[in-house]
Amino acid sequence: MPNRLAEQSSPYLLQHKDNPVDWYAWGPEALEKSKAEDKPIFLSIGYSACHWCHVMEHESFEDPHIAEALNAEFVCIKVDREERPDLDQVYMNAVQLLTGRGGWPMSVFLTPDLEPFFGGTYWPPTDKLGMPGFDRVIAAVSEIWKTRRGDAVEQAAELTRHLHSVGAAQVGDAPTLETLEAAATQLERTFDFAHGGFGNAPKFPHAIELRLLLRVWRRTGRANLLDMVRQTLDKMARGGIYDHLAGGFARYSVDAQWLVPHFEKMLYDNALLTGAYLDGYLATGESQFARVAAETLDYVLRYMTDPQGGFHSTEDADSEGEEGKFYLWTLDEVRSVLGPEAAERFCYVYDVTEEGNFERRNILNMPKTLAQDAALHGWDVGELEAELAESRKKLLDVRDARVRPGKDDKVLVSWNGLMIDSMARAGGVLDRPDFLAAACRAAKFIVTNLRKADGRLLHTWRQGIAALDAYLDDYACLASALVTLYEATFDESWIDLAVELCDGLLAHFADREGGGFYFTADDHEQLIARTRDLYDSSVPSGNSMAATALVRLGRLTGRDDYVQSAQRAMAAASGVARQAPAAAGQLLIAADMAIGPLHEIVVLGRKDEDLTAAVLSDLRRRYIPNRLLACRERAEYPDGSRYLDALFASKAAESASPTVYVCQNFTCQRPVSGRDAVLELWDELGTSRAP
Repeated sequence: MPNRLAEQSSPYLLQHKDNPVDWYAWGPEALEKSKAEDKPIFLSIGYSACHWCHVMEHESFEDPHIAEALNAEFVCIKVDREERPDLDQVYMNAVQLLTGRGGWPMSVFLTPDLEPFFGGTYWPPTDKLGMPGFDRVIAAVSEIWKTRRGDAVEQAAELTRHLHSVGAAQVGDAPTLETLEAAATQLERTFDFAHGGFGNAPKFPHAIELRLLLRVWRRTGRANLLDMVRQTLDKMARGGIYDHLAGGFARYSVDAQWLVPHFEKMLYDNALLTGAYLDGYLATGESQFARVAAETLDYVLRYMTDPQGGFHSTEDADSEGEEGKFYLWTLDEVRSVLGPEAAERFCYVYDVTEEGNFERRNILNMPKTLAQDAALHGWDVGELEAELAESRKKLLDVRDARVRPGKDDKVLVSWNGLMIDSMARAGGVLDRPDFLAAACRAAKFIVTNLRKADGRLLHTWRQGIAALDAYLDDYACLASALVTLYEATFDESWIDLAVELCDGLLAHFADREGGGFYFTADDHEQLIARTRDLYDSSVPSGNSMAATALVRLGRLTGRDDYVQSAQRAMAAASGVARQAPAAAGQLLIAADMAIGPLHEIVVLGRKDEDLTAAVLSDLRRRYIPNRLLACRERAEYPDGSRYLDALFASKAAESASPTVYVCQNFTCQRPVSGRDAVLELWDELGTSRAP
């Protein structure tokens, strides 16, 4: 018989609906039962694409003996970390304090007052490889609760006191240029000069840090920083972490060479990496970076977009009970699809062999560049590219007929904000109107379907049901995305919505004493601690995204309160920025904009008129990271956003169209008119135009 989770909408919770464990979702029923029966809580937190979550479910939660022990001694609660990142933050901090490490599945034992007294991550069902078995953990925790409850409660209270200080504001001066350069130097110390990226295995993409390095290169001219970014983008794009058939990136590589991915695909990774590849393309002009960005977004449109417009969350690592099975190939399989001649070249380029490069099968990857392959064999590069494209299409068609990995099709506002931002940017940079249309459609979907009657955001939507009050990163990521969407379309309604979101952010999330922002709103469900999200993880922190949105929107609209709030947020996290720049990349990007110069580019001209469209397109294909863009046909625009009126005030079009003003803090240089003069201005502001 299905348990209570059958009533939930989360795909992760639904994965556990047939467990013999008497699961509850987090909510009053479970919490009141714990108090009424004086039972501790077993809290299990994970997410749908988590491989080890699946392993623990199969090994332990499907085991009737373990389920019987859990049901007898605990109130068992299952939480989707993507739906409840607030709970995940609090109790992950607890597990890290208890064990020195974290991860998922997260397994925590709580008192009826919700204070943690024991925890860990994955446990095997019985003792194995030096790890205690989950059966022994259950018995030990139960015994402690029965015989040494006072010790457990005291430890829980002490741990909870520590949780209140985790993420506390580390107030100092806002980051400076010296902070940015020091951060780049620290990142350089951990750089892998052999394979690109930072650190050793497992290796994560660190897209935010790559974008930060490009900004520091832009300021300082340190060519080694550009080389680090170029090498990393190239190695990842040729590695197995990249899906060479459909596009898109897996979450991380289990090795240092980017060969063997952890096969799950996350929306946020692909949004952030698209941004990094767009920046890499603009900074270097290398067309392969543009191709990878486009293929990644094509993957999202084809496989991760809801019919109503929002973007889905994740694709699993597992299919048919096996991690990576969907993506792997044997030599015979490739030959049967492509035929002997095309297969020979494809297998050479993509490292497909009889013995395989992963458990006797093959992960597609490119040990050498196409130019190197062609030179070694005397092949024509153009002909090789065309043949490989056709081969990839044939193999993709065959792969699409396989059993696909499971997909978590819920729509999360924060992750959608990241993807909307990248889709909108790519529309202009790559001249892909379909990307821009998808960004607009997703944004309209969210503002239509994930807001309450009072305009406040909700966090998640799935199959027609929106739920859960939004968190800081929902407001911040969406607000910043709407600024980007305005810059791509010049539809001023996006600015009105961004202002509404930022006003809500200041009203409900601000830490008025320490500066910065809490992760939850002031009227959110009260947990044992109200966290501050200062550290970037796999996604940028809520505080760093709030600072980013507030700087951008504040400078566009003249809202000094926004800019000052951003400065306080950066000062509150200044300790993180100095001590751990790899965990503060987005905050340092916001600081780079706040330090300036941040060019406010005002264009007067019809956006769809040929000359105006041409100079706008030219601007979008240059690496000018610190710029804001606004465009109207004329400065007085009664139907536009009143929040932009100050930016356009006292500006007039000259005889030659378009007319461009470059301003800083609303102080403008002399206007420039006509295409040739405007293109010279772009040359002064940025790198040479990408092809």
